[in-house]
Amino acid sequence: MRTPALLGLALTLVFAGCGGGGSATSTGVTPTTNPTPNGGNTGLSPQAASEHAVNATNALGDPINTITDFNNSITAPASSSIRRGALSTTPSGTCSNGVEFFVPDTNNDPNSTESKAFYDTACTQLARDVVRIFTVNGSNESVNRTEKIFAINNTTPSSVRTDTVTILNATFDAKGFPLVANGFARTSTGELDLAGSKTIDSGNEMVLLAGSNGTNSFCSDSAGFNATGIQSLGETFGWQGAVLTGGTRTVNADGSVTWTATHTGSTFKGAIGALSLATAAPNTACPITTPQFSIGGGTQGGQFSIPVAATYTHSLLTNLTVTNATLANGDTLNVTTNTSASPTSNTFITGIISNNATQIATFNVDTFGDGTLTNTASGAQFVVTNWHVVK
Repeated sequence: MRTPALLGLALTLVFAGCGGGGSATSTGVTPTTNPTPNGGNTGLSPQAASEHAVNATNALGDPINTITDFNNSITAPASSSIRRGALSTTPSGTCSNGVEFFVPDTNNDPNSTESKAFYDTACTQLARDVVRIFTVNGSNESVNRTEKIFAINNTTPSSVRTDTVTILNATFDAKGFPLVANGFARTSTGELDLAGSKTIDSGNEMVLLAGSNGTNSFCSDSAGFNATGIQSLGETFGWQGAVLTGGTRTVNADGSVTWTATHTGSTFKGAIGALSLATAAPNTACPITTPQFSIGGGTQGGQFSIPVAATYTHSLLTNLTVTNATLANGDTLNVTTNTSASPTSNTFITGIISNNATQIATFNVDTFGDGTLTNTASGAQFVVTNWHVVK
């Protein structure tokens, strides 16, 4: 389990007020379950309880990854003026609230940007390093995106995420960021590699409709699976889901951005190597009738419906609320944000997974979706990286 992060008072003060309509710990909605935290009387074996917990965590990770990817495709983190699609007066590489932004990237590639997010406000403990190399062709753009993920106090990446991105029907600024007000469609396929091995294989797409007064509607779909499987369970797990219509993106008074939607879909499991990512034609309008991404192979584990409210500040997730999400087999999920903790602490976001009002598992992650999933009854733990269970 990771040690608490190093973010200081300045960043804590910035994040404390960025709930986008209220703290996730005080939503005014009371969860319908008051789970008994002893893992008893569910009728689930330790294996089954762990399977339920892994599926629940991955089901949540699916929309959060999609929203985060899309949010950051229109957000250059070091300057609010860049985030609004205008040219920035902030010098390239300036440390601002624990984030550095470079144009071009530090390798001086043409048509590139690089953003670095740190565990501390002084920009000394690197957490994420994202490089975009883009090619604009009229209203379309192709992007090769590489994200290096660092554990605290480590200078070697613990994992690397690579994505091939296509943006359609957009208007771009000089740094290759699409302008939000005009709307656009984005599709991405990629993989998360641990120790040089493809661990997560996934894809997502989103259509952001033209907006006004800081509000846009969107629809999306996504799917993925753990290519290496969870060795301790002897299985691999997958997920697919969508916001067919009705999602909203809202710019808040403090400059933060809140995404809200109900994400519905299904989980899958199978023998390690049994799942695959299936693709169809990309969508350019809402509602989505045929999702671009789905899972092939395996056995469907049941459906889920997850209402998500996610707020971002300086490209970081600073508040996440999920209230009474319904999962398969009588499972429920509630997620809260501890706004008194540092966003880079692995106790910043907590999820409680319950089966028929009895707690069966919890996960604790930081703003990046890195942390630990724990089976309440057996104590078995699983590693969560980039919002998905990887081992």
